[in-house]
Amino acid sequence: MSLRIGLGQICSSSNVKANARVVSKLINKALACQLDVLFLPEASDYISSSSEHGLLLVESVETDFVAAIKGLVRGTPLQVAVGIHSPGVNKEKVKNELLWISDGEVKHRYQKIHLFDVNVPQGPILQELKSVERGDTLCKPFSIGDGDGDETGKWKVGLGICYDIRFPEMGLALRLAGANIITYPLAFTTKTGEAHWKALGIARALDTQSYVIMAAQCGSHDTLYLRPESNNGAVVKRISYGASLVVDPWGVVVCEAKKYSDSALTDDIDQDGDYYQLVEAVLDWQLLATIRQNMPLEDHRVQWK
Repeated sequence: MSLRIGLGQICSSSNVKANARVVSKLINKALACQLDVLFLPEASDYISSSSEHGLLLVESVETDFVAAIKGLVRGTPLQVAVGIHSPGVNKEKVKNELLWISDGEVKHRYQKIHLFDVNVPQGPILQELKSVERGDTLCKPFSIGDGDGDETGKWKVGLGICYDIRFPEMGLALRLAGANIITYPLAFTTKTGEAHWKALGIARALDTQSYVIMAAQCGSHDTLYLRPESNNGAVVKRISYGASLVVDPWGVVVCEAKKYSDSALTDDIDQDGDYYQLVEAVLDWQLLATIRQNMPLEDHRVQWK
C-alpha cells in the first residue's frame, strides 16, 4: 500500500487573492498528477508586514482563499493540508492554523501551540506572541482514507506547524496517539534554516518512526499589498528558507525542493509571474511497517515519572 503525495512550495505575499491563485494552480497540477494529498506551507494565505496588517488581511481569508480551495477539491479524491490564519477569539490577534480539507470541507483543524518568539543575534526578530493566539490542544491523528480497497485508512496524520518541529515530545505524543505521518508546514527563517532545517526533519522522523512532511515557504515575500498607514512606510523584509522535504521513518530524505538561494528558482516562475514548485513522493507502507517491526521503539520506551 502506498500513498502518492505532493508538496507545494510557494512564496506568499500580502495579497490573499493572488496567493489563492497560486495555490489553485498547484491544486490543479496535483489533480492532473492524480495525487492523494497535497501539502501546502504555513501561512499560505498571506505573509503580513505587521500584526496590524495581519488583522486587516485575515478578514478575507475564508472567502477569498479557503473557499477557493474547497471549490477546487469538492467532488475529487484530492485532500489538501494548508496553513492559514483565522480571526482570534478577542479579535486583537489571529490564529495560526492548519486545515485538512477533503471533498470541499474542512475535516480537521489544528491551532499552532508553540509560538516562535525569538531575537536571533545578527538574525531575525520574530515575536509571534504579540500577534498570534496560542493553541492549547493537539489534533488527534486521523485516517486519510476509509480503508476500503487500497486500505488508505491505515495512514494516520498528525498535525504540527513550523516551530512545533523543535519539540520532540509533541511528535512523540502524536506517534503514541497513532500517527505514522506527521506534517509540519513551515515558513522558516534563512538563518535557522541553514543551521537546522534538514536535521530537524530527520530527527523527528527517527524519533517517531514516521514519515515527516515539511511543505515550505520559499523566497523573499512581498508584504506591500494593503498595508495600513500606521506602518509609516517601513519596508519589512521577510525571506523564507524553502527546501520542502519528505523524510522517511529511517531518516532518509525522499524528496527535496529548492531553497531560497537557488538561482534556479526563476525556472519555477510561470507566465503570470507566479512562483510555485511541486515535488512528489510515494510513501511506502511496507517500509514503515518493517522499520517499526524491526526496531520496536514503542515496546522499549520507558515511561518516565
